Amino acid sequence: MVPVYNHPARLRSLVAALRIHSLPVLLVDDGSSDDCRALIDGLAQADHVHCLRHASNRGKGAAIMSGLTWARAQGFSHALQIDADYQHEPSDIPRFLDAARQHPQALVCGLPAFSSDMPRTRRYARYLTHVWVWINTLSLDIRDSMCGFRIYPVAACCDLIARQRMGPRMSFDTEIVVRYHWQGGQIVGVPTPVRYPPGGVSHFRMLEDNLRLSHMHARLFCGMLLRAPQLVWRRLQSSARRLP
Repeated sequence: MVPVYNHPARLRSLVAALRIHSLPVLLVDDGSSDDCRALIDGLAQADHVHCLRHASNRGKGAAIMSGLTWARAQGFSHALQIDADYQHEPSDIPRFLDAARQHPQALVCGLPAFSSDMPRTRRYARYLTHVWVWINTLSLDIRDSMCGFRIYPVAACCDLIARQRMGPRMSFDTEIVVRYHWQGGQIVGVPTPVRYPPGGVSHFRMLEDNLRLSHMHARLFCGMLLRAPQLVWRRLQSSARRLP
């Protein structure tokens, strides 16, 4: 599953890299412009490459939710998400698949190893989100909630989306991981390199998306306060099981 919004530069190469692993590919076109739309249509002519299209841009989270709904309707148990900008390493897919096989009910998330070209402001912003996630789960179980390289257990995540309205844009990646953890779901991390290629396209809007992220963290903090006794009790039980 690849959410796409005006990422034509390396999309063809990414789809080819995904097909090496004999995976069906779903391109979720989130209202791209004509050139990217035409590219997606051409790629979807290949066997096992599918296209799901939003008429207008609704956000990355909305694209992922549409993709998960499609995957469930097609009978898939799991859906691998990878971003369209080729920041992630498709050769790591077998390691993600192995983790999903070993932990079929877990949400498998990439643990990024960033290259030196990562902008410093992004590094600081990510760490701030990590801190809020640790606060909002009362744990260190989620080491990274922002990586766009992950595997979802489809049924459990679709059920969660149906019960809980979540932000349709950049905040979705973090929110669904926190809420999955709240309901007792396991989060498994897989280390993977993340690169920032020259000329890469980012649709992160500094002011607007940071405001959305702040609003999300505030909502999650309120949710954590309501769930705090349950979360603390779960931590105590987990600690007791680890005692000799």
